[in-house]
Amino acid sequence: MRYLLAVVALLAIALGVGGMVLGEADDSPGLQGLGALFIIGAVVLGVRTARRRS
Repeated sequence: MRYLLAVVALLAIALGVGGMVLGEADDSPGLQGLGALFIIGAVVLGVRTARRRS
C-alpha cells in the first residue's frame, strides 16, 4: 500500500508539472493553477502519510 501511494503521489506531481508547463506555453492561468493544486496536494498527502508512519 505504501508503494502504491508513492506512485500515485509521483504521478500527481508529474501531472501537475506538465499542467504548469503547458499552461505557461498557452498562457492559461487556470491550467497553471490546477497544476499547482496537484503538486501541493501530492506533497501534503506525502507529508501526512510520512508523519503517520513515524
